Amino acid sequence: MLNDETLKALIEAIIYVAPEPVPLEALLKTLEGEERERVKSKLEELIADFQQAQHGVQIREVAGGYKFFSKPEHHDVLRKFVKSLKPPVRLSKPALETLAVIAYRQPVTMPEINEIRGVDCGGVIHTLLEKKLVVTSGRKNVVGRPILYRTSRDFLVHFGLKDVGELPSLKEFEELAKQALGSEWAAEAGPPQLEAPPVVESETPEAGAPPASEAAPQNEAAAEAPAVAESPSESVVSEGGSPSPLPPGDEQE
Repeated sequence: MLNDETLKALIEAIIYVAPEPVPLEALLKTLEGEERERVKSKLEELIADFQQAQHGVQIREVAGGYKFFSKPEHHDVLRKFVKSLKPPVRLSKPALETLAVIAYRQPVTMPEINEIRGVDCGGVIHTLLEKKLVVTSGRKNVVGRPILYRTSRDFLVHFGLKDVGELPSLKEFEELAKQALGSEWAAEAGPPQLEAPPVVESETPEAGAPPASEAAPQNEAAAEAPAVAESPSESVVSEGGSPSPLPPGDEQE
């Protein structure tokens, strides 16, 4: 049997991560061996705890279950914050495949990317630069001195990586991409084949590397445009069950 502190902590965590209201029966099923009355008592204690003024969220019973909500007295400030958020990044399948090539072969040039994917990727790379998932990294010391590309800090943030050394396998990257960037990456196509290690010859990054706006030639045909992301709503919603919606009837201004 769990001690009181651990039981309350687990109930809180379950309600927090759940995307939908959590019924008491679901709590009992997850917390096997715990008595109904004890679980219900600790749930009521949690509800009372979050009602205190030092908490900005509360646990409310809705639709036969329990869910975190922001408190009505904070809604004006929260609406202002939500409206300031950037729309989530959304990428088309070609853009995501190109991003995978850059991530696993970086620093890499556009001709090398085109060769791996078998299509002209100029427009797609321009999209990745605009979304700040990719940056330029000097020029390669070969004929024509093509621009080198690598992933950015924003790329690490979107995928929850400490550095590129933490990149997972390509199959795992595909799953991460679907979750982090909302891609509709066709299962039958799969990620690009990049098993061979990159061969980089005499890279010479230049201090004055061209800005992102000059990285892709202007006359190159644009690739498939990424899906347009919806603007953030006025509900205070966060994926993974974070303290979420404004109470019913308060979503519309």
